[in-house]
Amino acid sequence: MQTRTIHTPTTIIRKRVIDNTSCFSCENSSCLIKKNLLAFDGSKLITEKNNLRCKKGQQFIMEGAPVNGLFFVLKGKVKVFRTGINGREQIVRFAKEGEIIGHRGFGTEEHYSIGAIALEDTRLCYFSKQNLQEALLSNPRFAYDFMLFYANELNRSESKVKTISQMTVRERVIDTLLYIHRKFGDIKGFLNLPLSRKEYADYAGTTEEQVIRIFSTLKREKLITANGRRIAIVDVQVLKNEISEHHFYLDS
Repeated sequence: MQTRTIHTPTTIIRKRVIDNTSCFSCENSSCLIKKNLLAFDGSKLITEKNNLRCKKGQQFIMEGAPVNGLFFVLKGKVKVFRTGINGREQIVRFAKEGEIIGHRGFGTEEHYSIGAIALEDTRLCYFSKQNLQEALLSNPRFAYDFMLFYANELNRSESKVKTISQMTVRERVIDTLLYIHRKFGDIKGFLNLPLSRKEYADYAGTTEEQVIRIFSTLKREKLITANGRRIAIVDVQVLKNEISEHHFYLDS
């Protein structure tokens, strides 16, 4: 393992480069690169990628920075956000192994409209914009899979906007809990993504005070339990039933 300076879309940060993690040994079967790996054998997309480590709390995409490539999560969890009115942070989504970060600006914008922060020690694969564009032009199957990925992302985004606009604050908080449960599962009953009350609020589109009040109500109703940042859902089905008319499953 060695350390060198990587020129990514963020400010120039010294990161540790993982020498022994190749796409061929990667276990993320859901990754678009992994799915098309046989077509990339020997290509620059694979041979020139960078494997990076980010410490918990490190921001690796800066809002407004130039789009020079895409990040794929090799291991870890990431928070994707954008800055709203009066500088308030709005969490767009959370990402885990095999998922892409920064794709919304790829090919259409010169600068990132989002930022990204590692929620735990995270390992990332970084592919340059030029190598990705060359791979898309030379590999129709990869281009088709990429098109389907964007179509699914657009469908989820449109569904989420419609659903959120019709939800009460309580329903949005419940939807957030179920989203975290679907995406990351749980360990010993507790959601496998400890978040602050503010982070729950930033995703649900409400205030930290509202989240605290709703969590207190849900605890009194014996629907959740809490131990600091660790939240456990006592009865997932009851929470699903409460927001079933909004089709909670659309934002998986």
